[in-house]
Amino acid sequence: MTKISTLGPHGSDSFQAALSYEENAEVLLFNHVDDVLSCVERGESDYALIPVYNTREGEIKEYFRIMAELDQNFWVDNIVLPIHLSLGGPNQHISLDEIRFLYGRSSVLNQCDDYISRNMPQATRVSIHDVSGAVEDIISATNSNSVLIDTEEVIASHNLALIDRELAAHNRTRFALIGSTPQPQTGYDATSIITKPLADRVGLLVDTLNEFTKRGINIVDLRSKNDIETQKLQIYLEIEGHRSDPMLAEALDDIAAKVIQEPRCLRILGSFPRVDMRVKKISTFGFIGSGQMSHWFSEQLQSEGYKTLMTGRTSKLRPEQMIGKVDVVVVCVPISATTATIEKYGGLLNDGQALIILAGESEKPLERALVNTSEGVEVMLVHNLWGPQVPTMKDKNVAVVKTRRSASLCNEFESFLYKYGAEIYQDSAEKHDLMMGVSQKLPTIISVAMAMTLAQHDIGFDDVDSHSTLTSLYGILAMARVHNQNPRTYAEIMATSGDSAKIVDSFISNLTRISRLAAQRSITQLEGIIQENRDQIPAEFIRTKMNQAQAVDAVLSDIGFKGE
Repeated sequence: MTKISTLGPHGSDSFQAALSYEENAEVLLFNHVDDVLSCVERGESDYALIPVYNTREGEIKEYFRIMAELDQNFWVDNIVLPIHLSLGGPNQHISLDEIRFLYGRSSVLNQCDDYISRNMPQATRVSIHDVSGAVEDIISATNSNSVLIDTEEVIASHNLALIDRELAAHNRTRFALIGSTPQPQTGYDATSIITKPLADRVGLLVDTLNEFTKRGINIVDLRSKNDIETQKLQIYLEIEGHRSDPMLAEALDDIAAKVIQEPRCLRILGSFPRVDMRVKKISTFGFIGSGQMSHWFSEQLQSEGYKTLMTGRTSKLRPEQMIGKVDVVVVCVPISATTATIEKYGGLLNDGQALIILAGESEKPLERALVNTSEGVEVMLVHNLWGPQVPTMKDKNVAVVKTRRSASLCNEFESFLYKYGAEIYQDSAEKHDLMMGVSQKLPTIISVAMAMTLAQHDIGFDDVDSHSTLTSLYGILAMARVHNQNPRTYAEIMATSGDSAKIVDSFISNLTRISRLAAQRSITQLEGIIQENRDQIPAEFIRTKMNQAQAVDAVLSDIGFKGE
């Protein structure tokens, strides 16, 4: 039988958490956390279970010290338990304003602070470790104006009358399970580390955090305190990922060797299945479309603990079967097929589900989505401006187009994008398509037309570099980029409709005018057009983009990049 040491008394929240981990466990109860941990250190229990965080109380400060002292054992799992606290005493009918002494464990009193301040401000709070001893004092008191706050089970087990229930709403406690064997990787993990007391150095904390940030690794928890003996800084971090993940292992190695630069400066307390104190409304995403981008998003969502189902033209699972099994349907198909896909499957979604469209065109797909789904279906379009080759979405741009029916499920997906570092821009459908004309459709058309022009004039591509300035080279680079990737993708971009077509039409009109003036050698008029443009462009925009251009110039001017 598994033995778990934890805090008493019988029926306490810690006791209940132990049984929720293993129903038939033998629970060994102690009054002090140090004794709980010593029990597992001596091998007298298989696990120790200690509270580490409460939604109302915050971090339980004592555990920071305890975790730093872990020697042979590891943090291996977590239990999150709803905490239901009640008020009990010898007299069920006592008025709250008559109560003079209020007994409870310190954590319990803290969790009920709002209730106590509002209903019993006159009561003296008495913090206890031994609940049974406190109950004896309450019962033996000459008057009945002393009460106890604890779980209803504890109150009943000590034969106290129940005075009030649910004293602290939204009250949950996270418990850490400590054991002797490290937890294997599950795919949805977190790792807890703590530093030794560190010498002062400017930027130490920022540099440490940057090793995770630049790798797209999310930090779940961060705390620091001064070591009591040395008064040196000690940092505690909980980060997403397992200690065996190559990227996380690399980050920890670099922190130790390049940032802190002290031997044995990091201690891994353990890796364990990730726990999320937030309530997620979404359990499962279902994809219509099984291309690379669908698989990329599916993997990212799975790493966040969501389930995903994939359907495509050749998959055994058909969209008709999948839709009823998921909370959110994601349409991720070629742009030209998006509207038809929505029209085909939108009517199968039920109220309470969400339809998220991953596409580079918004007006028509959203219009058809709102028509072909019921009013209770959430609808939102997301246009990620990156491809499936990138490892993370950190610092990548994403346009989000919400509708009047975007609600909590859509917000949860947007929060997922935000969490992993995407730069989110809120657009209307019209603005999105107009801007895609500027940033994608038009540049792609220019790149394709440029390649056609070079071929028509038999221009050798080897001669392009030698006859290009750094400014003219940008267009050549864009042309090469377009022709280095999937031609279907860029054909889809060029064929988008809506407001993006206005940009191309205007460009062709302006190009015709400028070409005519150039052929007429109307230099003064051309100069005037450039000056008018300059007056229209904000000075700050020009300054910022020139700085970026000069940074690119510096790279392109490097001898190592020439001819490569």
